[in-house]
Amino acid sequence: MDTAKELLQKYWGHTAFRPLQQEIIGSVLAGNDTLAILATGGGKSLCYQLPALRLGGLTLVISPLIALMKDQVDDLNRRGIPAAAWNSSLDSRDRARIEGSLRDGTLRLLFVSPERCVQAAFLKTLATCPVRLIAIDEAHCISAWGHNFRPEYRQLAQLRKIFPDVPLIALTATATPEVRKDIVQQLGLLRAKEFVGSFNRTNLQYRVTEKKNPLVFLSNYIGQHRTQAGIIYCLSRNEAGEIALGLKKKGFRAAAYHAGLPPSARVAVQDAFLKGDVDVVCATVAFGMGIDKPDVRFVIHASLPRTLEAYYQETGRAGRDCQYSECILLYSKGDAARLRSFISHDSLSGTNLKIALAKLQAMTDFCETTGCRRHNLLRYFGEAYPADNCGSCDTCSSPPDMADCTAAARLVAGCVQAMPGRFGTELIIDVLRGSKGEKVRQYGLDGLAVYGTGKKYSKGQYRTWIAELVRQGFLERSGDQYPVIGLTGKGRELLNGRLRAMLPAPETGPVKDADVPADTGLNNDARDLFLRLKDLRKEIAGKQGVQPYMIFPDRSLKEMAASRPGDREGLLAITGVGPFKLARYGPVFLEAIRAG
Repeated sequence: MDTAKELLQKYWGHTAFRPLQQEIIGSVLAGNDTLAILATGGGKSLCYQLPALRLGGLTLVISPLIALMKDQVDDLNRRGIPAAAWNSSLDSRDRARIEGSLRDGTLRLLFVSPERCVQAAFLKTLATCPVRLIAIDEAHCISAWGHNFRPEYRQLAQLRKIFPDVPLIALTATATPEVRKDIVQQLGLLRAKEFVGSFNRTNLQYRVTEKKNPLVFLSNYIGQHRTQAGIIYCLSRNEAGEIALGLKKKGFRAAAYHAGLPPSARVAVQDAFLKGDVDVVCATVAFGMGIDKPDVRFVIHASLPRTLEAYYQETGRAGRDCQYSECILLYSKGDAARLRSFISHDSLSGTNLKIALAKLQAMTDFCETTGCRRHNLLRYFGEAYPADNCGSCDTCSSPPDMADCTAAARLVAGCVQAMPGRFGTELIIDVLRGSKGEKVRQYGLDGLAVYGTGKKYSKGQYRTWIAELVRQGFLERSGDQYPVIGLTGKGRELLNGRLRAMLPAPETGPVKDADVPADTGLNNDARDLFLRLKDLRKEIAGKQGVQPYMIFPDRSLKEMAASRPGDREGLLAITGVGPFKLARYGPVFLEAIRAG
């Protein structure tokens, strides 16, 4: 039987595994229950697809979206690996065909939804099959601590009782330490081997910019990145539709995607994006989980996500080919307040409400930090980043000017100390600026000695400073639904004159855009050949009814364009070219390379 590395070369065209893939596959093949946490683009699917070939029999894959199943099934069959998806879109003929493949043992991977998987009729069919492995993808959905909790995932625990001797692998890209513990407990994993890869996507640059005139910003940005694929995430269906319409009016190939569109329209947009007929999709969170497009060059959040898990997962759709990509978030305090209100009225209570509000606070802290955003993001997932400066986020590449603002910091700390109890940021600012607002009068705060002593600074400046004083430990924030500010021991030392405070100086000009590397990193001749190979790939994909990247990813085409292999052996040395694809596509691509 072929070894794991031989199968990797034969079916995927690679000669080496990505970090942790080999260890995870080894654990599965040894019969262990396994928890695998790998960042988007880290190659999670290989960790059950390759064992399915070694183990024989049937590997059952629980996946949350039909689109996600379809892409993987198409890709596997394109590689010569028998796979199918059992979902609500099947007609009786397709269902009969799959049942026949299950009976005769020719099917290696069967993809199902969690809802389908726990139906009695389906489990009865499954009981007659030689199940060798069970894989649960997007496993964070099983945890109430996760960002996309789906109650039906909890029912998957019964698979352990039905198949007690079959190893189970749970996989996800986004899981805090609490979520990882919950996954193991809820699924009943036995002595699970846990593998947690780095959450650090080194090819992604993170940037947060003030949300002002979003359509103007987006038009300017996309105008500088024409022909590049990108996703713009929006808070609402209306926002997605309006931005898409505005971009189309300016001549961009953009489309909207949200749950309010008919299924046929959503499928059409997704297919157009995957095929390269649409460059930019303006979407709600309904879009993306099933998208396996490797060359998304930018992800822009036009509104604030609710959680860092959602933000990380959505930005993870950029740069799956490991090439430089940008993640930009347009941030406003108004979006944060609106989301807090939504969450507070979402019929959540007790622990669930506390979790949701704490996650939103972590998201706003990420936006408001003056420290390294990568450090902030990785710390949230329990990973320490060794450097103080990552060099690829806006606060590291263009750090804010810091100044000795001890006098202003003492003014803020003194106001917090003088308040008759703990209050929120906005009320503290109102007192400092001498507001005549209703709450100021209601609590008698206009009688405090500090009232009106800080009129020379703007509300925005105070918000920035208070957030930074919290980050540096001079102040503390507590409370979930209604966060309030308090003074710490370090803050008292500041007031007593024993400490000084360095805070961001007032902004004096527009934020400078980060330098963007060349589109392809190829010289002119190689770039021209790369573009011709992309056209050829798109033509073949159109005839075969598959997505272009399923033929070859951009990385393979770039290597072909740079090295110009002249024979089958040279083409086989290209990343992503295995014997199966060499036989199927080698002649036509070699002909195009020679002609170029």
